[in-house]
Amino acid sequence: MSQQFRISKDSLGEVRVPKEAYWGPQTQRAIHNFPISGLRLPRRFIRAQGIIKWAAAKANKEVGELSPSVADAIMQAADEVIDGKWDNQFVVDVYQAGAGTSQNMNANEVIASRAQELLGAQRGDVHAVHPNDQVNMAQSTNDTIHVAIHIAGVEALVHDLLPAIDQAILVLEEKARQWMPIVKSGRTHLQDAVPMRLGQEIGGYAGALSYWRDSLQNRGERLYAIGLGGNAVGTGINAHPHYKSLATKAVAEKTGLPFKQPDNMFTFIQNLDAVLEVSGTLRGLATGLGKIANDLRLLSSGPRTGIGELRLPAVQPGSSIMPGKVNPVMAEMMNMICYQVIGNDVAIQGAVGGAQLELNVMMPVIAYNLLHAVAILANGLKAFTEFALVGLQADVERVTGFVEMNTALATALNPYIGYDKAAVVAKTAFAEGKTVRQIVREQNLLDESVLNEALNLEKITEPKD
Repeated sequence: MSQQFRISKDSLGEVRVPKEAYWGPQTQRAIHNFPISGLRLPRRFIRAQGIIKWAAAKANKEVGELSPSVADAIMQAADEVIDGKWDNQFVVDVYQAGAGTSQNMNANEVIASRAQELLGAQRGDVHAVHPNDQVNMAQSTNDTIHVAIHIAGVEALVHDLLPAIDQAILVLEEKARQWMPIVKSGRTHLQDAVPMRLGQEIGGYAGALSYWRDSLQNRGERLYAIGLGGNAVGTGINAHPHYKSLATKAVAEKTGLPFKQPDNMFTFIQNLDAVLEVSGTLRGLATGLGKIANDLRLLSSGPRTGIGELRLPAVQPGSSIMPGKVNPVMAEMMNMICYQVIGNDVAIQGAVGGAQLELNVMMPVIAYNLLHAVAILANGLKAFTEFALVGLQADVERVTGFVEMNTALATALNPYIGYDKAAVVAKTAFAEGKTVRQIVREQNLLDESVLNEALNLEKITEPKD
């Protein structure tokens, strides 16, 4: 059966639109013009667009610019977009018209079509509800796409990524408390170093995540400034004087988050500095997470010929040819996510720097890369915590066995016999395959009581306030 079409019009003329589609002519042109990647802006962004259209209709109704019936229909249609009912109607490729005009019109046309139905009109009847004049009233692509990035970004941080980081921190802190009594060999330059507690090492990972979690929360607060009502260049042309404050208040009401007007509307329209800051912080988080994942891969290496101090849970077979092999797949997955997030930040940095005069036209690619980074970090960290960190185990016998053979224990002898003699002890112990303690005894360098005091591993590694 051949597809049926309806004829729609825009300022360039007539366009054939699939009869069952809720989108209109400008979206259809974008489908034709941008068959680039098959990538779409994600659910959180579409939800944010629905929130903006809902807030705009509410504000325009309150100031008397929209009739109550039309405003209510737009708000109901926008609510359905917010809830995800029409996600399959948002069909514009990420790589699209500059600033996201096609994406904005996709939302305008879908919501207008649904509002038309709600009012008893035919889908596509712009006389009942017009996508530009009514759904897009007092708005421009230039403010709404930027605001959608902020709303989607904040919601993704608050509801997805920050809770995932918090859970990982809780698990690591518990492991640190559990393993604080275990003394292990420290390593620097991938060589043996002075002893430490396994709990101290794991606690360091928790502290690193806490640092970036706090940084991300602080930077994320910059996204609460939204420039609704700035319109095309920041002047608010065609918007009622009270529209800005009412629309911003409506967004805060709908999301339950403290969105507010920016200090300078023109700065907001021209730049995406807050997004750049958040992206840079995501890059920092990814760098820290990548280090943790790499460390766990090293510390769990083996099981017979590696370090093998830790055991990651076995979640799937590790080889298509080597029977019984199990790989650190969750840590590897985390590493790949981290590298992708770092790459996303490079793309965002370049796109933010591509702003010209009153507008940054690269907003769709900025939105995609930001939200993709947050989503994969949140989802990846949840999985990493559940399938790797929670079940992480320590091989206590192996950990403690390494410590006594560690020639870096000679460092503790420095105050007693000096650096030079301690270096000889370390070299001799390594050359003869003995412990530092054995060499000191054989050479009668210290009384037994003094030696036991000097090499008291619990005291050496005692946690300090």
